[in-house]
Amino acid sequence: MEASVRIKKLNELAEKSHRSGMIDQSLYQEYDVKRGLRDSSGKGVLTGLTEISDVVGTRITRHGRRVPAEGVLYYQGYDTKDLIKGISDRRFGYEEICYLLLFGTLPTKDELDDFIEILAEYRELPDEFTRDIIMKAPTKNMMNALQKCVLTLYSYDDDPENLSVGNLLDQSLNLIAKMPLIAVYSYHTYRHYHLGENLVIRNPKPELSLAENLLQMLHEDGKYTALEAKVMDVALILHAEHGGGNNSTFTTHVVSSTNTDTYSAIAASLGSLKGPRHGGANLKVQEMFTDIKENVKDWDDDAEIRDYLNKILDRETFDRAGLIYGLGHAVYTLSDPRAVILKDFAKQLSVEKGLEKEFRLYENVERIGKECMKEKRQLLKPICANVDFYSGFVYSMMEFPSELFTPLFAIARISGWLAHRIEELVNQGKIIRPAYKYVGHHREYMELEERDEQIRELS
Repeated sequence: MEASVRIKKLNELAEKSHRSGMIDQSLYQEYDVKRGLRDSSGKGVLTGLTEISDVVGTRITRHGRRVPAEGVLYYQGYDTKDLIKGISDRRFGYEEICYLLLFGTLPTKDELDDFIEILAEYRELPDEFTRDIIMKAPTKNMMNALQKCVLTLYSYDDDPENLSVGNLLDQSLNLIAKMPLIAVYSYHTYRHYHLGENLVIRNPKPELSLAENLLQMLHEDGKYTALEAKVMDVALILHAEHGGGNNSTFTTHVVSSTNTDTYSAIAASLGSLKGPRHGGANLKVQEMFTDIKENVKDWDDDAEIRDYLNKILDRETFDRAGLIYGLGHAVYTLSDPRAVILKDFAKQLSVEKGLEKEFRLYENVERIGKECMKEKRQLLKPICANVDFYSGFVYSMMEFPSELFTPLFAIARISGWLAHRIEELVNQGKIIRPAYKYVGHHREYMELEERDEQIRELS
């Protein structure tokens, strides 16, 4: 079949597939379908229980009314703001948060020292893994590279299907320690094979934290500032976990409920996080700000910023989706605690990097954008900046390439995924199987010749 004919046939099939897949939208209301597993108010439908983390965006008054509140994110019952404040004098705390998420308690000094030492021992890839797996058939998308490598690690595991808690922990610590290497080495390989850049592979240093190793392996000269390392550590902590209902963590529960192996479960979670509606959201924020910088001449002119943001909401410019990316959240109302903390560090970094003007633009868009959205959409619920609003700006100031924005999210979140996987398996729940109602029509089978005859009659 000639290429032009094949393309024509494929286009016809695509149109037919689209028609076949369309469902009468009114049926979703008729059968009260909880689309996206959310009720009519947008709140998630309760599908499970967890002790790992709690996401709070509202409070209950003494009269029983639910009202907006400052957002709070708890890890194993601890406020993340308190956890970050508690490790401020020790510079790095992501490893301590991993311990907390996996074991439910904060470690003693000896326990933490032992845990860090164990992670350092896991922080190397199998012999020739970089050459044979990472450097072969390199992909332009680092999330796909992570999936490939995680699935391949199954082959290097002597007991990959063992679901005992001891084996699950061994696999979990192995993956937490190796994820930064896989992500950074995949990026350097991509730059070399697709962009023609020099290939530089830096080994991790056992005496450094996960945050420090990320920066020293990524940067060509291996250098980073103390503030960069601190901000990287805080970003990892803030992205480590966010309740059992977010899409990728729920994916972990769904896939783990089948009793599949750890590598398959985490590969599925990575596939979920890759989506621009989930882990890729901060990339859309960065693209939006690039567009704003090009079209708004005076970044301190409220009227000019307001005019352009209204054009974005009216689908007249940027990607014409009518969205101001990074504003609004499904749970948080008055504030997203992660965004509040990252904003403070973004300000500190902007001073160190001489980017105060850019930071003011972010502040102005956050303030004015919320006003525009409330006016245009006539919203009653408060709007806050979410974690994606400032995270991309923070990463770019640390010279993190956009290709690694979502993988960085995965490097942090894998500790939460693995904690939820263990929780799912320990509690021996049923296989997760929500219901879908059939709304098609039952039909009698028709022989091939009869179908051809029917088509001739209709034509």
